[in-house]
Amino acid sequence: MNALRTFLIISLLSLASLSHAAKIDTVSTYSPSMKKTIKAVIMTPDSYTLGSELPVVYLLHGYSGNYSDWAKKAPNLAQSVDAQQLIIVCPDGNYGSWYFDSPADPSFKYETYVASELVSWVDTHYKTIKNRQARAITGLSMGGHGALYLAFRHQDVFGAAGSMSGGVDIRPFPNNWDMAKRLGPYAQFPERWEQNTVINLLHLLTPGALSLIVDCGTDDFFFRVNNNLHDKLLERNIAHDYITRPGAHNWNYWANAVTYQLLFMRQYFDKQKRE
Repeated sequence: MNALRTFLIISLLSLASLSHAAKIDTVSTYSPSMKKTIKAVIMTPDSYTLGSELPVVYLLHGYSGNYSDWAKKAPNLAQSVDAQQLIIVCPDGNYGSWYFDSPADPSFKYETYVASELVSWVDTHYKTIKNRQARAITGLSMGGHGALYLAFRHQDVFGAAGSMSGGVDIRPFPNNWDMAKRLGPYAQFPERWEQNTVINLLHLLTPGALSLIVDCGTDDFFFRVNNNLHDKLLERNIAHDYITRPGAHNWNYWANAVTYQLLFMRQYFDKQKRE
């Protein structure tokens, strides 16, 4: 009888845990600037249908990835959505857009799409708090660059931003990851590279304008450029959290890092409500 009772209790607890879980939707959004439909994953907490409007974190994938990467490869992400009570939006960055409006290829307008069109679509279709104090953006690798790039350039849209293993200075890698397709060859168009690398956009910031968190592993090939970004933020008195620990450019690192990013964003959202 004791064994049966134990089994029933465990079964009920398992069912309870299954009934309270973040919901993961794949949606089709439309980009007027690119005149095409683009998929995204949207995660909402278990309380979404019963609760009030929620803050939103836009979570960008890396080079060669797509909108489904985070949902498939970061198993604890849904748990964080429930724990932090927020909505996560995972856009598609078309394999290697770098989230630019490309000056070399007019069919790539992913800055306009993510920072304007997608935000408007999400705010129309979901119960979101519709202001910058409740909107954040972060991502990994190419998406880490994209998140800071978009936040720096659209501070009216995003109040907080983060980066995980971000390509925060693209200039040392002129032959990598389709960047020359988006900006033109570095040797031919150096001004485009200089004007569109995150580390050169710090003049857009003033102290306290954005809440920032930067994270990179010590074994990552982007570690040096992240350290350089950290130093330049310090020089300009731009407050930010900077996390570094042993780790490489892989999903083991990012699946861990995103938990800290979302906690940081939740603390930012809560602070805005108090002020």
